[in-house]
Amino acid sequence: MNPNPLILVVEDDPPVRNLITTTLELHNYPFRTAGSGRAALDEVLSHNPSIILLDLGLPDADGVDIIRKIRTWSHMPILVISARTQDEKKIEALDAGADDYLTNPFSVNELLARLRVTQRRLALLQAMPESSEFTNGDLRIDYAAGCAYLAGAEVHLTPLEYKLLCLLARNIGKVLTHHYIIREVWGYGGESNLATLRVFMATLRKKIEPSADSPRYFQTHIGVGYRMLRTE
Repeated sequence: MNPNPLILVVEDDPPVRNLITTTLELHNYPFRTAGSGRAALDEVLSHNPSIILLDLGLPDADGVDIIRKIRTWSHMPILVISARTQDEKKIEALDAGADDYLTNPFSVNELLARLRVTQRRLALLQAMPESSEFTNGDLRIDYAAGCAYLAGAEVHLTPLEYKLLCLLARNIGKVLTHHYIIREVWGYGGESNLATLRVFMATLRKKIEPSADSPRYFQTHIGVGYRMLRTE
Protein backbone atom coordinates (compact mmCIF):
# COMPACT_ATOMS: atom_id res chain seq x y z
CA MET A 1 0.00 0.00 0.00
CA ASN A 2 1.28 3.47 -0.94
CA PRO A 3 2.00 5.40 2.30
CA ASN A 4 1.71 8.76 0.53
CA PRO A 5 -1.59 10.65 0.75
CA LEU A 6 -3.98 11.09 -2.19
CA ILE A 7 -3.55 14.56 -3.66
CA LEU A 8 -6.11 16.47 -5.71
CA VAL A 9 -4.53 18.83 -8.27
CA VAL A 10 -6.96 21.61 -9.22
CA GLU A 11 -5.38 23.43 -12.16
CA ASP A 12 -6.82 24.46 -15.56
CA ASP A 13 -3.49 25.37 -17.22
CA PRO A 14 -2.24 22.16 -18.94
CA PRO A 15 1.55 22.92 -18.74
CA VAL A 16 1.36 23.73 -15.02
CA ARG A 17 -0.89 20.75 -14.35
CA ASN A 18 1.45 18.44 -16.25
CA LEU A 19 4.47 19.74 -14.30
CA ILE A 20 2.74 19.10 -10.98
CA THR A 21 1.36 15.67 -11.87
CA THR A 22 4.66 14.51 -13.37
CA THR A 23 6.42 15.56 -10.17
CA LEU A 24 3.87 13.69 -8.05
CA GLU A 25 4.11 10.60 -10.22
CA LEU A 26 7.92 10.55 -10.05
CA HIS A 27 7.78 10.72 -6.26
CA ASN A 28 5.09 8.07 -5.89
CA TYR A 29 2.21 10.33 -4.83
CA PRO A 30 -1.24 9.11 -5.89
CA PHE A 31 -3.24 11.96 -7.40
CA ARG A 32 -6.39 13.00 -9.20
CA THR A 33 -6.96 16.17 -11.25
CA ALA A 34 -9.69 18.74 -11.80
CA GLY A 35 -9.75 21.66 -14.21
CA SER A 36 -12.60 23.69 -12.73
CA GLY A 37 -14.18 24.61 -9.42
CA ARG A 38 -17.21 22.39 -9.98
CA ALA A 39 -15.02 19.41 -10.91
CA ALA A 40 -12.83 20.07 -7.83
CA LEU A 41 -15.82 19.94 -5.47
CA ASP A 42 -17.06 16.75 -7.15
CA GLU A 43 -13.62 15.15 -6.68
CA VAL A 44 -13.45 16.19 -3.03
CA LEU A 45 -16.88 14.72 -2.30
CA SER A 46 -16.38 11.51 -4.26
CA HIS A 47 -12.72 10.65 -3.57
CA ASN A 48 -11.93 12.42 -0.26
CA PRO A 49 -8.32 13.45 -1.05
CA SER A 50 -5.94 14.09 1.83
CA ILE A 51 -4.33 17.24 0.35
CA ILE A 52 -5.51 19.73 -2.28
CA LEU A 53 -3.18 21.70 -4.56
CA LEU A 54 -5.42 24.54 -5.71
CA ASP A 55 -5.08 27.17 -8.42
CA LEU A 56 -7.00 30.37 -7.63
CA GLY A 57 -7.74 31.41 -11.21
CA LEU A 58 -10.24 28.74 -12.27
CA PRO A 59 -12.47 29.21 -15.33
CA ASP A 60 -15.78 28.91 -13.45
CA ALA A 61 -14.92 30.04 -9.91
CA ASP A 62 -12.52 31.97 -7.72
CA GLY A 63 -10.31 29.54 -5.83
CA VAL A 64 -10.95 31.47 -2.61
CA ASP A 65 -14.65 30.60 -2.86
CA ILE A 66 -13.72 26.93 -3.30
CA ILE A 67 -11.62 27.11 -0.12
CA ARG A 68 -14.52 28.63 1.81
CA LYS A 69 -16.93 25.92 0.62
CA ILE A 70 -14.57 23.09 1.55
CA ARG A 71 -13.93 24.64 4.97
CA THR A 72 -17.63 24.36 5.83
CA TRP A 73 -17.19 20.60 6.24
CA SER A 74 -13.48 19.66 6.06
CA HIS A 75 -10.09 20.62 7.52
CA MET A 76 -8.09 18.82 4.81
CA PRO A 77 -4.88 20.78 4.05
CA ILE A 78 -5.13 23.12 1.05
CA LEU A 79 -1.96 24.39 -0.62
CA VAL A 80 -2.68 27.26 -3.01
CA ILE A 81 -0.59 27.43 -6.18
CA SER A 82 -1.14 30.62 -8.13
CA ALA A 83 0.54 33.20 -10.34
CA ARG A 84 -1.16 35.93 -8.33
CA THR A 85 1.62 37.54 -6.33
CA GLN A 86 -0.20 40.34 -4.49
CA ASP A 87 -0.10 40.06 -0.70
CA GLU A 88 -3.82 40.89 -0.60
CA LYS A 89 -4.70 37.74 -2.55
CA LYS A 90 -2.42 35.58 -0.43
CA ILE A 91 -4.01 36.97 2.73
CA GLU A 92 -7.52 36.44 1.34
CA ALA A 93 -6.76 32.79 0.53
CA LEU A 94 -5.12 32.14 3.91
CA ASP A 95 -7.93 33.85 5.79
CA ALA A 96 -10.43 31.71 3.89
CA GLY A 97 -8.69 28.60 5.26
CA ALA A 98 -5.75 27.75 2.97
CA ASP A 99 -2.79 26.20 4.77
CA ASP A 100 0.01 27.54 2.59
CA TYR A 101 0.66 29.55 -0.57
CA LEU A 102 3.12 28.75 -3.36
CA THR A 103 3.69 31.38 -6.07
CA ASN A 104 3.96 30.20 -9.68
CA PRO A 105 6.56 29.87 -11.20
CA PHE A 106 7.98 27.58 -8.52
CA SER A 107 10.71 24.96 -8.32
CA VAL A 108 9.91 21.27 -8.11
CA ASN A 109 12.04 21.01 -4.96
CA GLU A 110 10.03 23.76 -3.27
CA LEU A 111 6.76 22.05 -4.16
CA LEU A 112 8.00 18.77 -2.67
CA ALA A 113 9.24 20.55 0.46
CA ARG A 114 5.85 22.24 0.95
CA LEU A 115 4.15 18.86 0.51
CA ARG A 116 6.36 17.30 3.20
CA VAL A 117 5.46 20.15 5.57
CA THR A 118 1.78 19.66 4.76
CA GLN A 119 2.05 15.90 5.37
CA ARG A 120 3.55 16.51 8.82
CA ARG A 121 0.73 18.92 9.62
CA LEU A 122 -1.82 16.37 8.39
CA ALA A 123 -0.34 13.69 10.63
CA LEU A 124 -0.44 16.08 13.57
CA LEU A 125 -4.07 16.99 12.91
CA GLN A 126 -5.03 13.33 12.81
CA ALA A 127 -3.29 12.64 16.13
CA MET A 128 -4.23 15.80 18.01
CA PRO A 129 -7.78 14.93 19.19
CA GLU A 130 -6.38 12.11 21.36
CA SER A 131 -3.57 14.17 22.89
CA SER A 132 -3.65 16.66 25.76
CA GLU A 133 -0.02 17.60 25.14
CA PHE A 134 1.91 19.17 22.31
CA THR A 135 5.61 18.52 21.71
CA ASN A 136 7.86 20.21 19.17
CA GLY A 137 11.58 19.76 19.77
CA ASP A 138 12.35 21.07 23.25
CA LEU A 139 8.99 22.84 23.46
CA ARG A 140 6.15 21.10 25.29
CA ILE A 141 2.66 22.41 26.02
CA ASP A 142 0.49 20.72 28.64
CA TYR A 143 -2.98 21.84 27.57
CA ALA A 144 -4.67 20.32 30.63
CA ALA A 145 -2.39 22.19 33.04
CA GLY A 146 -2.20 25.34 30.93
CA CYS A 147 1.62 25.37 31.07
CA ALA A 148 4.45 25.48 28.57
CA TYR A 149 7.93 24.02 29.04
CA LEU A 150 11.21 24.47 27.21
CA ALA A 151 13.86 21.78 27.70
CA GLY A 152 11.98 20.67 30.81
CA ALA A 153 11.84 24.11 32.46
CA GLU A 154 8.54 25.94 32.76
CA VAL A 155 8.22 29.04 30.58
CA HIS A 156 6.43 31.81 32.44
CA LEU A 157 3.91 33.25 30.00
CA THR A 158 1.15 35.79 30.38
CA PRO A 159 -2.37 34.50 29.58
CA LEU A 160 -2.32 36.20 26.16
CA GLU A 161 1.16 34.89 25.37
CA TYR A 162 0.02 31.37 26.25
CA LYS A 163 -3.11 31.74 24.11
CA LEU A 164 -1.00 32.98 21.18
CA LEU A 165 1.46 30.09 21.59
CA CYS A 166 -1.34 27.52 21.68
CA LEU A 167 -2.95 28.97 18.55
CA LEU A 168 0.32 28.68 16.64
CA ALA A 169 0.97 25.19 18.03
CA ARG A 170 -2.47 23.87 17.07
CA ASN A 171 -1.83 25.13 13.54
CA ILE A 172 1.82 24.07 13.28
CA GLY A 173 3.14 24.31 9.73
CA LYS A 174 0.29 26.61 8.68
CA VAL A 175 0.68 30.31 7.92
CA LEU A 176 -1.73 32.29 10.12
CA THR A 177 -2.52 35.80 8.95
CA HIS A 178 -2.31 38.82 11.24
CA HIS A 179 -6.08 39.28 10.98
CA TYR A 180 -6.80 35.65 11.88
CA ILE A 181 -4.47 35.68 14.91
CA ILE A 182 -5.86 38.97 16.23
CA ARG A 183 -9.43 37.72 15.86
CA GLU A 184 -8.70 34.38 17.56
CA VAL A 185 -6.56 35.72 20.42
CA TRP A 186 -8.14 39.11 21.13
CA GLY A 187 -11.61 38.52 19.69
CA TYR A 188 -11.62 41.50 17.36
CA GLY A 189 -9.80 42.69 14.26
CA GLY A 190 -8.38 45.92 12.92
CA GLU A 191 -5.09 47.29 11.69
CA SER A 192 -4.61 49.21 14.94
CA ASN A 193 -4.05 45.91 16.76
CA LEU A 194 -1.21 44.79 14.49
CA ALA A 195 1.35 46.65 16.59
CA THR A 196 0.06 44.86 19.71
CA LEU A 197 0.42 41.48 17.99
CA ARG A 198 4.00 42.29 16.99
CA VAL A 199 4.86 43.20 20.58
CA PHE A 200 3.43 39.92 21.88
CA MET A 201 5.25 37.91 19.20
CA ALA A 202 8.50 39.66 20.12
CA THR A 203 8.12 38.80 23.82
CA LEU A 204 7.07 35.23 23.00
CA ARG A 205 10.15 34.80 20.83
CA LYS A 206 12.41 36.03 23.62
CA LYS A 207 10.98 33.41 25.96
CA ILE A 208 10.86 30.49 23.50
CA GLU A 209 13.55 30.92 20.85
CA PRO A 210 17.00 29.65 21.94
CA SER A 211 18.67 32.16 19.62
CA ALA A 212 17.25 35.42 18.26
CA ASP A 213 19.60 35.20 15.28
CA SER A 214 18.49 31.68 14.26
CA PRO A 215 14.71 31.30 14.74
CA ARG A 216 13.77 27.69 15.40
CA TYR A 217 10.10 27.79 16.27
CA PHE A 218 8.52 30.91 14.74
CA GLN A 219 8.70 32.10 11.14
CA THR A 220 7.60 35.60 10.10
CA HIS A 221 5.88 36.02 6.74
CA ILE A 222 6.37 39.74 6.12
CA GLY A 223 3.11 41.50 5.38
CA VAL A 224 1.11 38.31 5.91
CA GLY A 225 1.50 36.69 9.34
CA TYR A 226 3.32 33.98 11.32
CA ARG A 227 3.90 30.23 11.27
CA MET A 228 5.17 27.78 13.89
CA LEU A 229 7.85 25.56 12.38
CA ARG A 230 8.16 21.87 13.04
CA THR A 231 11.64 21.21 14.42
CA GLU A 232 13.44 17.96 13.75
